[in-house]
Amino acid sequence: MARTEYYDDPHAPQPNSMVVAASAVVTDGEGRILLQRRRDNELWALPGGGMDFTDSLPGCAVREVKEETGLDVEITGLVGTYTDPRHVIAYTDGEVRRQFNVCFRARVIGGVLAVSDESTEVRFVHPDEFGSLPMHHTQRLRLDHFLEDRPQPYLG
Repeated sequence: MARTEYYDDPHAPQPNSMVVAASAVVTDGEGRILLQRRRDNELWALPGGGMDFTDSLPGCAVREVKEETGLDVEITGLVGTYTDPRHVIAYTDGEVRRQFNVCFRARVIGGVLAVSDESTEVRFVHPDEFGSLPMHHTQRLRLDHFLEDRPQPYLG
């Protein structure tokens, strides 16, 4: 199923669902950040996804990282909350969502890096490379906030 992301677009379809989601900025010992190239839109993104009824928000981030990258992680902090109503995601099955995303900091504690059904590539990327990767600006915003090493999480 393909997806299209809209931002501040007057021609975007109207949302018909609200999804609570979590993502994680996972780092390695060399200062690189774990990214995946999404199969549904070919853009690079942080691992993450929708919360299940049995999840906590941190648990959702841990589960999504495992499902999408094969890595086990431990949550170490909070990057921020991302709730901008100008960001709309439309799927080919007719769902048009607003997403409430909580982005965490995390570190690897196990697992083996692997591509999933949701990605075509997963790897640790040095921040200097971000500019050359096709990525939605809402993902870049989360990365920028992480790299700023803010004393307080972003609340938006």
